[in-house]
Amino acid sequence: MSRNYQEDQNNEIEALDSIYCGEMEILESQPVHKFRIPIATEEFDKDQEENGLACKLLFTYTPTYPDEAPLVEIDEPVNFAEDFEERLLQHIKKSIDEYLGMEMIFSLVSTAQEWLNERWDDHKKALEEERERNLLAAEEAERKKFEGTRVTVESFMKWKMIFEETTGITAKREKINENKKLTGRELFMQDNTLNESDLKYLLEAGDSIESVKIDESLFQAIGDIDFDDEDEEDDEWVPGNDDDD
Repeated sequence: MSRNYQEDQNNEIEALDSIYCGEMEILESQPVHKFRIPIATEEFDKDQEENGLACKLLFTYTPTYPDEAPLVEIDEPVNFAEDFEERLLQHIKKSIDEYLGMEMIFSLVSTAQEWLNERWDDHKKALEEERERNLLAAEEAERKKFEGTRVTVESFMKWKMIFEETTGITAKREKINENKKLTGRELFMQDNTLNESDLKYLLEAGDSIESVKIDESLFQAIGDIDFDDEDEEDDEWVPGNDDDD
């Protein structure tokens, strides 16, 4: 007994209209049935179309459907990437091969709906990864802004030398050192010949170094002596012109 394709097709159309009540559009009934069913991701909103994926699946029965594959097209895609239409059609055609000989429209719509949801999940994941990368990049830029350049001993000494030269500190320091007048104490502490002169005179007088007695009390207040003042008072003194002479 041959199969009544027309009856099978009419029965499926009736069932689909009941399942997709108010959504399925029957475009033609003769000579063959032509209709379309909308699909969309769960988050899709007609008022905010950027939030999700959507399209309409256009089906056309062939004379011997379901033993022969129906014709499938995609209408009014929303937010589809450039290759989404071709990829979705390929995905549907693979399912058709599995269901040949059975009424398959509901199954094809379901698998297409699932494919859209997967693509939208991939899209949301990519957006989240991009957001995290941008956040990390912003945090790294902010950290570097406050971190500045790490300082080592070598880099600091190089900076210090350049800074002092450019600001004139080095030249000023050299000038101060050149013009600095040593005090009497500084002369006494730095010039070793002043320490050796008394001993030289004692030895020339015939005294041995062992016989020289030093009164330490004479040196206790040496820190209080202002050699500079004495130098200024004796500027006109000439050896041999003492009053005792």
